[in-house]
Amino acid sequence: MNTIVGRITQNAKINTLKNDKKVVNFSIAINDSYKTKQGERKEQTTYYNCSYWINTKIAEFLTKGTLVELSGRISSSAWIGKDGEIKSGLNFHTSNIKLHGGKQKSELNNEPTASPQNNNSNPFSDETDDDLPF
Repeated sequence: MNTIVGRITQNAKINTLKNDKKVVNFSIAINDSYKTKQGERKEQTTYYNCSYWINTKIAEFLTKGTLVELSGRISSSAWIGKDGEIKSGLNFHTSNIKLHGGKQKSELNNEPTASPQNNNSNPFSDETDDDLPF
């Protein structure tokens, strides 16, 4: 199991497969920086194509610019493009999504993670109001 944190690069899309199964597809960018031996700061961005099969209702919360924390497994793929060039990509098969930004709390009607029956308006909390000391 791997965990990555990044920003969504475009709004999520729901795709329906031939067997009527639905998948949420989106991509994220992870920015990293480092210093070279010469002391120069370099920026590097890694892109992942992500898929989430558990609950399609999450797609409305996966909007461009939203910071997300994903758990799942990483794979890579390679293919030859229409231009004859070799292409490659990183895929992330997501099993858990935590939102860290995006729509305002007032716009959230329910918990956007994998438990749609929880109407908690805080997408960052796995606890119920009963556990709070006040």
